[in-house]
Amino acid sequence: MEALFVSTGVVALAEIGDKTQLLAFILAARFKKPIPIIAGILVATLVNHGLAGALGAWITSVVSPDIMRWLLGASFIGMAIWTLIPDKIEEEETQVAKHLGVFGATLVTFFLAEMGDKTQIATVALAAHYGAPLMVIAGTTLGMLLADVPAVFVGNKFAAKIPMKLVHSIAAGIFAVMGLLTLFQADKLFQ
Repeated sequence: MEALFVSTGVVALAEIGDKTQLLAFILAARFKKPIPIIAGILVATLVNHGLAGALGAWITSVVSPDIMRWLLGASFIGMAIWTLIPDKIEEEETQVAKHLGVFGATLVTFFLAEMGDKTQIATVALAAHYGAPLMVIAGTTLGMLLADVPAVFVGNKFAAKIPMKLVHSIAAGIFAVMGLLTLFQADKLFQ
């Protein structure tokens, strides 16, 4: 359950102000149809994070535990730094798939926006760290929905009231602590 809760919390915090949340605002303003937008976000995230979780699980089968510890520790610390860098949405991401309808446009644009994004990389690292890819995928998908679904319904008015710097700092802090605990094998310190 820890994998589910940590994955949900970290991704929900990391997504606030992220380009995919901005994309949710734009799609909601453009199409004004929340249900197909939310369905597109869900399916795109499941596919994207499913692939990332599978990669994380595969990595643990081919990399030694000592090397994995260093890779994961460095990845989490890198995620902490990356979380502090603000995202900007690319206009071409909102122009993709105009003829696919609201669901199709959302599915394609969200999938492409998530490719190589910090939440996809975090999903790989969390799946490798916890060794429970399905719980991590469920958690990161839930975290994505927790951040993006309100964006679909309330738009930019709500976003302006969220202290983005504070939220990103908290998410970065969680990633940094996870990285340090992984590097210093905190579980072995208390045995």
